[in-house]
Amino acid sequence: MSDFRLAHISDLHLPPASLSGWADLAPKRLLSRFAWRRKRRRHRPEVLAAIVADLKAQAPDHLAITGDLTNFSTGEELAAARAWLERLGPADSITVSPGNHDALVGRGGAERFSAWAPWLGDEGAAAFPQVRRRGAVALVNLCSAIPTAPHLAQGALGRDQLNRLRLVLRGLGEERLCRVVLLHHAPAPGASSRRKALRDAPALLSILKDEGAELVLHGHVHAAAIAAVPGPHGAIPVLGAPSASAAGGHDPARWHGLEMARQGEGWSVRVVARGLAADGSVEEKGRYLLHTPQR
Repeated sequence: MSDFRLAHISDLHLPPASLSGWADLAPKRLLSRFAWRRKRRRHRPEVLAAIVADLKAQAPDHLAITGDLTNFSTGEELAAARAWLERLGPADSITVSPGNHDALVGRGGAERFSAWAPWLGDEGAAAFPQVRRRGAVALVNLCSAIPTAPHLAQGALGRDQLNRLRLVLRGLGEERLCRVVLLHHAPAPGASSRRKALRDAPALLSILKDEGAELVLHGHVHAAAIAAVPGPHGAIPVLGAPSASAAGGHDPARWHGLEMARQGEGWSVRVVARGLAADGSVEEKGRYLLHTPQR
């Protein structure tokens, strides 16, 4: 029997209400608009609706969304994403980690996500890292979303967030909680190209190696990905989810159900992958067991 059941989806790319009449014609938004017109058939709202309906039918304890709810990070899109989250379920049962498309242009800083504050953490503020304690599980929410130059989709956590993260992981580890780290960009070496990489991944990996975590969840690469990074007591599993709205391509839409149970001095995590079938329904794609580090 599991102690906690977490669902994970990523890279929703909710369809924009309009692609015309923008007041802000920043070069990167223009490039992204052209790309969206070319690729929009890859992300379908009916696919996302099927994934969400299947997810809800499994009644997880909590849902983690690791970014890219929007495409161009316009104010209109951010507000529409908030309305979508409100329809999805209670804010305290959903955690959102913003993605690079949610911070496409403009000034950096977590305050740009103030409309999403109830879904970022229990503080009810736009700040990172945040911790949601749910029984013996602690969700550690990070933000790697930063504005970048055209043709780049990189992320960064920044020195201040990383310094706070070290203290947060240390404290939660002393409490023997199951620490699940959420971020958009993939932290494992080689997980994405340099153009899409997490700039300060080495600093994050150094903290994880010193302080530990039981699991890291991410999106961004639009593929089902599994890796491991060093921790103080053994390898830390790193799991990525494909886009939850992808109608086809290498990895069609999928969500991961994570059933966590205490096992000795560590945790076992049973992963159940469910995704889009050829007929448009959602079916089980496989299941496997992750073993977190033993302390």
